[in-house]
Amino acid sequence: MSEYQYYEFAALDRPLSSRQQAELRARSSRATITSGSFINEYHWGDLKGNPVEWMHRYFDAHLYSANWGHCQLMLKLPTDALDQAMLEACLQPSAEHGQSDALESSVTGRHCVLTWSLNDEAGENERFWSKDDGPGWLSRLLPLRQELLRGDTRPLYLGWLARLSAGELGDDDLEPPLPPGLATLTPAQQALVDFLEIDPDWLQAAAAASPAEPGQEEQEYDLWLEQQPLPALRQVARLLLEGRGMEAERGLRRRFLDWQRGRRPRISSAPRRTLAQIATGYATVRERRLERERLAQAELEARRLAEHRARLAALAADPERVWQEMDVQLKRGSGSSYDQALNLARTLAEALRHAGREEDFKQGLAELQRHHGKRPAWITRLRQAGLLG
Repeated sequence: MSEYQYYEFAALDRPLSSRQQAELRARSSRATITSGSFINEYHWGDLKGNPVEWMHRYFDAHLYSANWGHCQLMLKLPTDALDQAMLEACLQPSAEHGQSDALESSVTGRHCVLTWSLNDEAGENERFWSKDDGPGWLSRLLPLRQELLRGDTRPLYLGWLARLSAGELGDDDLEPPLPPGLATLTPAQQALVDFLEIDPDWLQAAAAASPAEPGQEEQEYDLWLEQQPLPALRQVARLLLEGRGMEAERGLRRRFLDWQRGRRPRISSAPRRTLAQIATGYATVRERRLERERLAQAELEARRLAEHRARLAALAADPERVWQEMDVQLKRGSGSSYDQALNLARTLAEALRHAGREEDFKQGLAELQRHHGKRPAWITRLRQAGLLG
């Protein structure tokens, strides 16, 4: 299997300047480079640069995948836009396994680069082995950045679950503060679960104690705005006029969330559980899922069997049409046509056997053999299939 790596970077808050694009072009002559992105595939060699450094210098998002089962998502955010207590809890070194590889953070100046990783050392992650599979992931995952900027901590908690799925946590390790709405993920958050191959049973076991998303923000906006001093609102308007809309939204959103937390904390105040405590519900969740899958599979098999029997009944009701088609195929005299005729013979034999008319099949086959019984390749196929006495 040849080597394959896919790199995609996106500049969101500020487009790349001509000089920056030239700097990136000096690193790669084959990459597709625009004011908003850098995309390249490698079948040999590697990226001539450090993705984390590129994120701090040029970009706001990065997606990497390789055909040996390694993938990464990086998002750059203003440090003050993140819930630092939640982030520290998600990154807390395990007493048993130490630092995290599945979720990491790199801070430079006022920005933080978050990295979610999957490293499938067993080579079972064939999702990334196709050259067409790297593209598309970043567009599915990119809304996570806006969710984090708006105070949603579920992507961070999913990073902690990725650590769990990667075997980086022990029974005595504490979970982060449990965010609301973990049982009702956004499409981007569900894409992150798929991207990192987070165990769905651990996710459901953890989400069992997660409260529903409050969903009352729009009703609270007016109440909060009435309490805001005019100079603060003027400052937001000034940022908008200067073309700094995202900065204005982040600041406004951060102040709103601080006020909202004072009224009703968005993060659950329930005691933080150890991994061992979450594990008590894991076996039940897994057993229920497997039972649902077993019932669904049984229902599917029953439906397939009913459809197969209906097809057999239709063939048994009009066997002459099948004999005619077999005659047409045999007259062509090719190996593939003999194979098609044999498949028809097997199916018709089964249909007439289910209808209790095995003698009809023998008589029909004898009639067919009167015209084609001297074809050695055809006779060999019938004997190997057990259709000739």
